[in-house]
Amino acid sequence: MTDDHRAKFHRGLALFDLDGTLIAWDTQVLLCDLVLKREGWRRAYLLFFAAFLPLAGILGAEGMKRVFLSYLWRVRRARLEVWVDDLVAEFFPARCYPELLERLARHRDAGELTVLASASPDFYVQAVGRALGFDLALGTPVGIGERVPLMPKLRNHKGEEKVRRLSEILGSPPEGGWLASWGYSDSSADLPMLGCCKRNTLVNPSERLAEIGCAAGWEILRPRQPWRSKVGRMLEMLRRCTGW
Repeated sequence: MTDDHRAKFHRGLALFDLDGTLIAWDTQVLLCDLVLKREGWRRAYLLFFAAFLPLAGILGAEGMKRVFLSYLWRVRRARLEVWVDDLVAEFFPARCYPELLERLARHRDAGELTVLASASPDFYVQAVGRALGFDLALGTPVGIGERVPLMPKLRNHKGEEKVRRLSEILGSPPEGGWLASWGYSDSSADLPMLGCCKRNTLVNPSERLAEIGCAAGWEILRPRQPWRSKVGRMLEMLRRCTGW
């Protein structure tokens, strides 16, 4: 951390998840949609992805994320950066939840350290972080080189891995969590991160996560989503995964 970051950290810490928290969407699907609309032949990745679906239980989230990124096969880094810029320009902050942008602004105005901690690929999480004014942005490190390989190497920035990465930067959280800290997430996968914060806000949580939050006295926000049901969400995600 820089000296400025350390000073902010002593005033307070705000940790934000990205997908489903700051924005309703899974941003990996948004980028896929953008890419497939520009280079339709890349829809061939769907056959490759489908071939690995029976192995999802063995490969886990990390392995399937590597398979999903095959839609970027052999893309040059320079072209990928252009696509990322276009993604950010379209969705950040324009399509974010206003309620969460307000919370982010409140922490920023208070001079606290703001950190975007996402499981999405770091090659665009960092750009999103800059667009939204975060002090730090952490995503899943993806080895892309000058051209994206078929199945890029990565270490999924999820669950306990978020706490490990944050601890490297901020120092290990003391018992009870980092002092003057706030966590924002929509996912039970972030329970390890939320457990390191003094106060937490859940965004459109599942029934199970809402029960956990209520028992812990956490705040629950339910900003309006761009779909009316779980089926509507599933259909919209499917449409964007195919670029139609």
